[in-house]
Amino acid sequence: MTTTLTVEGMGCEGCEDIVENALEGVDGVEDADADEADGVATVQGDADTEALLESVEFAGYEAEIAD
Repeated sequence: MTTTLTVEGMGCEGCEDIVENALEGVDGVEDADADEADGVATVQGDADTEALLESVEFAGYEAEIAD
């Protein structure tokens, strides 16, 4: 399953790494890719969406499930 999040606050590649690491720490995530230019993060795996949002917010960014 693929889940796409909109992420606000990323401004560099270091921010991408922080968001990716936060998402990859969630149970059920197989892979995560963040793109600061587009303001999105894509997650592969079967993870709880609330846990994904909480992990990004705990890392210091705002996130929502993309439409």
